[in-house]
Amino acid sequence: MENLDIAKFGGTSVGNFEAMSSSYKVVIGNKKSRVVVVSACAGVTNLLVELASGKCNETRVEEIITKLRDIHEDIISHLDNQEELREFVEGHIKEIREQTAQAAKQTSDQLTDSLVSHGELMSSYLFVALFKHFGTDATWFDVREVMRTDSKFSRAKPLTDDIRVLTRDKLMPLINDSTVIITQGFIGSNIIGETTTLGRGGSDYSAALLGDALGVATISIWTDVPGVFTTDPRIVKNARPIPELTYIEAAEMANFGAKVLHPSTMLPAVEKKIPIFVGSSREPEKGGTWVRYETSYEPNFRALALRKNQTLIILSSPVMVGATGFLANVFAVFAKYNHSIDLVSTSEISIAVTIDGGTSTSGSALISENMLNELRQFCHVKVETGLPLIAIIGNKMSENAGVITRAFDSIKSFSVRMICYGASKHNLCFLLKDGDTSDALIALHEQLLED
Repeated sequence: MENLDIAKFGGTSVGNFEAMSSSYKVVIGNKKSRVVVVSACAGVTNLLVELASGKCNETRVEEIITKLRDIHEDIISHLDNQEELREFVEGHIKEIREQTAQAAKQTSDQLTDSLVSHGELMSSYLFVALFKHFGTDATWFDVREVMRTDSKFSRAKPLTDDIRVLTRDKLMPLINDSTVIITQGFIGSNIIGETTTLGRGGSDYSAALLGDALGVATISIWTDVPGVFTTDPRIVKNARPIPELTYIEAAEMANFGAKVLHPSTMLPAVEKKIPIFVGSSREPEKGGTWVRYETSYEPNFRALALRKNQTLIILSSPVMVGATGFLANVFAVFAKYNHSIDLVSTSEISIAVTIDGGTSTSGSALISENMLNELRQFCHVKVETGLPLIAIIGNKMSENAGVITRAFDSIKSFSVRMICYGASKHNLCFLLKDGDTSDALIALHEQLLED
């Protein structure tokens, strides 16, 4: 499999017949692409998450069902064997209705995972039909047969050793020059066959895990933008594509909010040193960004990443002064409730930490009142939510005089709630007040990336 490429297409790249047709041309234009991973059609996962919340009244349920049917009917209406395809989609609609009714009685992460999985299952099936419509043989493969995970529903952890064995036994024998294997991103299954998900944006991760298991030469991530930009071009008009990134730079960007790549995507690629290409399925001729182990140029400032909806937790207690074990107690509580702390800042009597406000499949806030009450047993707890985090991504920031001064000068007119710097030479992070986001991002980009 050393000469193969695994291609992943995001929701906008399979959102309708036109988008799917463009993605089809990308696949057949690269003879090395024999395995294709797809997301749900654009907007579908959000609709399914809403149904899984259990909060929709009957009218809203019918509105969502109609939208789901219309999205897929737009594609079916251009294809062959339309009755068979409609029957397939209606089968999933029936299951969605049944699971929505269950969610109205009692929702759960397990039910949410099962419900939202219908998006990828439907889009991948229709993508196979589109290939056949254009005269190219394609094979539908249920990724749950090989994407083995634990049972942490909504944020399942892939079991990589199991995935490699299952991929070798069940997927690899299907790959040949006469067909394209089309499968799903984002979803998996635990050891007893229950559907799980890897969390929002997990289709990239799925592609990388399969690429690792198959031993492919490259991983291609196709989206609606021609590569990774210096920052969000919807906010900063002067943002530009970056020709190449190191794994570390790309991982830092993904971890701090860049939506082009999932934060975990780098892990399997780094282990095998598999290059990752990011490009636009609608405009493949514009090129894109290569993510590699090494690049020819590693500037102090490479990009800016934005992550919204951050939660700041400030823990304070006079007993911290000269005491031992306080931080250990704090981190033990966070570990007990499976919370990953992002940024940490300490003073004589307090510690401030940040947590991402919503990384599960449902996108809901992850902080439980039980955890906060447990922390309150030995310290005062203050919580601030909805804060934006801006990360400056670069290289060797601490090794060159004046580098950090430039960054601070760029945001001197903004209110900064927290700064984190020193643990990594690849990032400098600012937690701002909500409302300052766009102007701060524009100012930083102008001063650091436009000279």
